[in-house]
Amino acid sequence: MVCKTNPHLEASTLWGVIVSRLLNRTTRSFSLTAAGAEMVKKAAELRELLGETVRMAENYHLEPQGVLKITSSTLFGKRYLQPVINDFQMRFPQVEVELRLDDRVIDIVSEGFDLAFRIGEPKDSSLIARKIARNRLLILATPSFIDNYGLPQTIEDLTQLPAASYASTSFKVEGVRFYDKNGEAKEQKLNSIFRANDAEVLLMKTLSGSAFFVAPAFVLANEVKDGRLVPLLTDVRLMEYGAIYAVYPHRDLPVRTRLFFDAVREYLGKEIPIWERAIPNFEQLYTR
Repeated sequence: MVCKTNPHLEASTLWGVIVSRLLNRTTRSFSLTAAGAEMVKKAAELRELLGETVRMAENYHLEPQGVLKITSSTLFGKRYLQPVINDFQMRFPQVEVELRLDDRVIDIVSEGFDLAFRIGEPKDSSLIARKIARNRLLILATPSFIDNYGLPQTIEDLTQLPAASYASTSFKVEGVRFYDKNGEAKEQKLNSIFRANDAEVLLMKTLSGSAFFVAPAFVLANEVKDGRLVPLLTDVRLMEYGAIYAVYPHRDLPVRTRLFFDAVREYLGKEIPIWERAIPNFEQLYTR
């Protein structure tokens, strides 16, 4: 007589054995056993090895192809990444690009991004971060603002003038940081009458002539170049804002990611950023 087995019953029994060895179960919670923790570690290592294998295989293609996932702060992406993407896809039509514009810091590993562009060095030490451009501050207002409120003579005068400032749930600009004549770090509080979590909105507020704006040069370079905004208190030595970094999860970049990274660096400028080159006499501003 042939004894027939029930595959569903065997699978259920096997699963029960695995669970009992990998998990500590109570009526209210689960926790990993030592064996379970080791298996999770090995699974993560296997996933990393598989990812490296895929990247190595991709790099054998002479022509870059596939999907390139990028994330960036909103204004930086619009002004400085979009032109690079347009040229890049003309050169490499087999590459699809997904660009997410978000001013929040997101988990690029869990969300599968190949490359992120961020202001300030990332706190996550497991990520690879390369500085691609410095990011200096300017104090700016329209000519009509100066006509209405007068030209400030000292940085303390800013407390008497209306300011537009960046503010989000995780970060708020309360003042402008600078060095005094003795080289000591100081912060001058601002009289912020308008706050927003979007640089373009703050820029529009400033261009209305109803507030001045302390902002990174990359946000405002075009408006300074064409005379719509005027730098204030240029003899004050301002502290540098957080530099701009390219961030990625693995050192071994796929060809498409490496080529795009190189294209961005070339467009921005390896020594002097493109936005600084657009502002006349930028090197003489806020550095004394």
